[in-house]
Amino acid sequence: MDAHRWVPASSGNLSARIDRSTIGITRSGVHKGRLQPADIIAVGLDGLAVDPTAKPSAETLLHCQLYRMDPAIGAVLHGHSVEATALSLATDAEELVLRDYEILKAFPGIGTHEVVAHVPIFDNDQDIARLSMRIAPSLTPLPIGYILRGHGVYAWGPDVERCFWRLEALEFLISCECERRRML
Repeated sequence: MDAHRWVPASSGNLSARIDRSTIGITRSGVHKGRLQPADIIAVGLDGLAVDPTAKPSAETLLHCQLYRMDPAIGAVLHGHSVEATALSLATDAEELVLRDYEILKAFPGIGTHEVVAHVPIFDNDQDIARLSMRIAPSLTPLPIGYILRGHGVYAWGPDVERCFWRLEALEFLISCECERRRML
């Protein structure tokens, strides 16, 4: 993600399931391109760090929400690409509509480019508990990802590697949409 410039400075957050009730998530305020083992914090699905002195990402509840909703989710990645951030600010739409892209087949349940995928766009909020409640109704069924306006993309998958593939596919689609809109 760092090589793609999706996590500049201390932005973004990364998590993976440790077991049914615990995830590992990045510590708040660290550069994701320079992570050390101590930068990963064990957190319960309630969002509380196992070690109460540890400070996990401010957006931990958004990760926990996804893990609680679907036990098959093994990883959640959140980045702040230029394209996702800019595109979400350039529209008042509540979703990004993607159609006819071959790479949509990178997402579960999609077997053809002849599909329309809806990626919700939510206004950002520093009150993460309130934001997670606003996001919750849009997660049933699970979309291919979502975007926080002026902030970035959330993607998930069964493990870190496939989650990264999905994030990469979603970022590619967002870049295509940005380019397509420039061409119109």
